[in-house]
Amino acid sequence: MPNAPLRLGLNLGYSGRTIDLPIERVLEAERLGYHAIWTAESYGSDAVTPLAWLGALTSTIHLGTAILQMPARTPAMTAMTAMTLDQLSGGRMLLGLGVSGPQVVEGWHGRPYGKPLARTREYVSILRQIFAREDRLIHEGSQYQIPYQGKGATGLGKPLKSILHGRADLPIYLAAIGPKNVQLTAEIADGWLPFFLSPHHFEAVYREAIEAGFAKAGGGKGWRDFDISATVPVVVGDNVEASRNQIKPLLALYVGGMGAKEKNFYYNLACRYGYEDAANQIQDHFLAGDKGAAMASVPDALVDEVALCGPKARIAERLQRWQQSPITTLNIATFDSETVRVMAELLL
Repeated sequence: MPNAPLRLGLNLGYSGRTIDLPIERVLEAERLGYHAIWTAESYGSDAVTPLAWLGALTSTIHLGTAILQMPARTPAMTAMTAMTLDQLSGGRMLLGLGVSGPQVVEGWHGRPYGKPLARTREYVSILRQIFAREDRLIHEGSQYQIPYQGKGATGLGKPLKSILHGRADLPIYLAAIGPKNVQLTAEIADGWLPFFLSPHHFEAVYREAIEAGFAKAGGGKGWRDFDISATVPVVVGDNVEASRNQIKPLLALYVGGMGAKEKNFYYNLACRYGYEDAANQIQDHFLAGDKGAAMASVPDALVDEVALCGPKARIAERLQRWQQSPITTLNIATFDSETVRVMAELLL
């Protein structure tokens, strides 16, 4: 059976030192028929406030978080936030979650990184219970106990049910990279938010984990029930090398410095794609403070696997690989409204 047409999304990322929302770009994406806009957070701007602001200025485009950091919020607070924004926007919320990484979780939020797989499973289970409103919330797990009865508890806590009646099927997306995380995502989530994904390596790196997750979920869950919503950097330009060079700082940051030397999920992924030597060079240069050398060490081939860059005709040709993959939504990362229009011309 032929793949369904790729939907388009627009990933806005998180702020720098000030917040400057690309309102015109978002309105243009909505006008052109983009499926969703996505906001992010790290340790500056949060993801929800900009999304609410943009939700008030739009009417049809879906509103996604890519991602909310689970360690930063209790499951109940996340559920309250998602249901509120969903109702205010007329049912447009897409709840994207992630465990973040040890440096941010422990260095910024002051929480133990702990066991991310166990936390994610329990977190999503609690969200589903709250959304469903079938009974008062009770959860007894290794990560969360609701009502809380542990150290320091008053003993006065009681099971509650959300006052707000939300959508029981509000979509939950998870960001995941490693095989076990991807399998868990396919099992318990409605969609997956991969970054740095290569359609060239989809079969070898991801398919087995996703299908194992579907099998564990049971109930006939399969590809049709799962939105693979990948973020892809896009640079449209006449000069291919110059376009690639706009992507290389991002890849150097993620492979070289997004985490510690011993625990960097993106470094590991580059190695699984077959770029271990280059990944080692990027990481060594980046952690030594030589970001220029780190960027210069990013192979052109790696850029072309995870991004789209160059003239419109070249991008159209390279899009075919994405269209032939199981990916269902292409969330472009761009700072240019013209790129938003070019991608709409190619896909919508």
